[in-house]
Amino acid sequence: MKYGNVKNIKKELLSDNWYTLKKVSFEYQREDGAWETQIREAYDRGNGAVILLYNKEKKTVVLTRQFRMPTYLNGNEDGMMIEACAGILEKGNAEETIKMEVEEETGYRIEDVEKVFESYMSPGSVTEILHFFIGQYHDGMRIGDGGGAEDETENIEVLEMSFPEALEMIRTGEIKDAKTIMLLQYAQLHALFE
Repeated sequence: MKYGNVKNIKKELLSDNWYTLKKVSFEYQREDGAWETQIREAYDRGNGAVILLYNKEKKTVVLTRQFRMPTYLNGNEDGMMIEACAGILEKGNAEETIKMEVEEETGYRIEDVEKVFESYMSPGSVTEILHFFIGQYHDGMRIGDGGGAEDETENIEVLEMSFPEALEMIRTGEIKDAKTIMLLQYAQLHALFE
């Protein structure tokens, strides 16, 4: 694009109950060179990290199941979602955050993780960048039951399943979480189990 400049940005705080929701007014330069005023809302919940835990020998993955109110409000009958382990960044460090989240949510203590990509998950309304990781686990790494941090009311169920079963759950609609689908497809495209 030849233009696409932005100027005169004005922000108005609409909510800061959980994270922040802002109304943003700005002028945007269209492709024909003309300036137009636009208004958007942006939800800032911080950046996050997500990981696919996989066991190459057993050909399994570890996922979680937990209640997600926004999905319940939008037609998910029980509100339960099957997801890869994830969390909001602590002190801006994606790698350390994901290791901590793995231990809290799944009970596995993992040292080696590999960042594979990052993505804006809902760029029309949410500021978040999500950092995607993969990491191998084995049974000896399990040091607890997982379930989430006690003070965060997460109530997480830990699921270990075969990789083919997880892929099938995408097809059947049992897995509808975008970050989880992206990581499972990454695993398939990059032949992590071969």
